[in-house]
Order: sequence, then C-alpha cells, then structure tokens
Amino acid sequence: MHVIAIVEATKGALAVLAASGLELLGPASLQHFVQVLIARFQLDPDHGAMAWLAHAISPDSVHLAAAAVFFYGALHLLEGWGLWRAKSWASWLGCVTAAAYLPFDVYALFVHPGWIALAVVAVNVIVVWVLARDLLRRRR
Repeated sequence: MHVIAIVEATKGALAVLAASGLELLGPASLQHFVQVLIARFQLDPDHGAMAWLAHAISPDSVHLAAAAVFFYGALHLLEGWGLWRAKSWASWLGCVTAAAYLPFDVYALFVHPGWIALAVVAVNVIVVWVLARDLLRRRR
C-alpha cells in the first residue's frame, strides 16, 4: 500500500508542479513554443493538431487547463496521503480511478501492442487487485 501511496503522491506533486508551470508560463510563451515546434518539424501552420493547439491557446484556456491539472494533482496527493494512512476511502478512490483507466489501457495495448503497453495494463491490474483486496479485508 505504501508503494501505491508514494506513486500516487508523486503523480499528484508532478501535476501540481505542471499546473503551476502553466500559470507561470502563460499563453504567450506557450504559443511561442508551439510555433517553434511547428517551424522545427516543418508542420503546416494552418492545419493539423499543432495548428489547432496554437489557435486554441488563450488566457482562459490556459487557466482552465491549469485548474484541471491542479485538481487532478490535488486528488492524487489526497489519495496518496489517505493510502499512506490506510484510510478506506482512499482505497475506494484508488480502486475506482485505477479501474477507470483499464479500458483505455487495454485499448492502447491492442492498438499499439508492445511491452510498455502490456506493463501499463499489468501495473494497473495489480493496483486494482491490491486495493480491492484491501477493501475486502476491511469488510470482513
């Protein structure tokens, strides 16, 4: 459980740092970075995902993205703290969120087969199994 708690807390801390970075950089720096990537890789500046991203970056979108990433990070920090302290609500939260990723992980395994995709599925299955086992033990 402590290993899962450390992983979740680390994911949360990195997400909070990323949200802070988004806010500190601001939309102008992000737009410049996307334009540099478009020029560097000789992409079409008017079509494609990078062009869409360059046009979608605005102060409001950066604040919204930073808020969403911050919420994600805070939730994982809270989950990590709860798992470290052996709280049952944290096991529930971790089990549900890890299980929610499984369909996407399995899809990715079929679309892009390889050892990395297989490892991601295996790790998530192990996390769900460990947390579900903890919940069943608590029930008894």
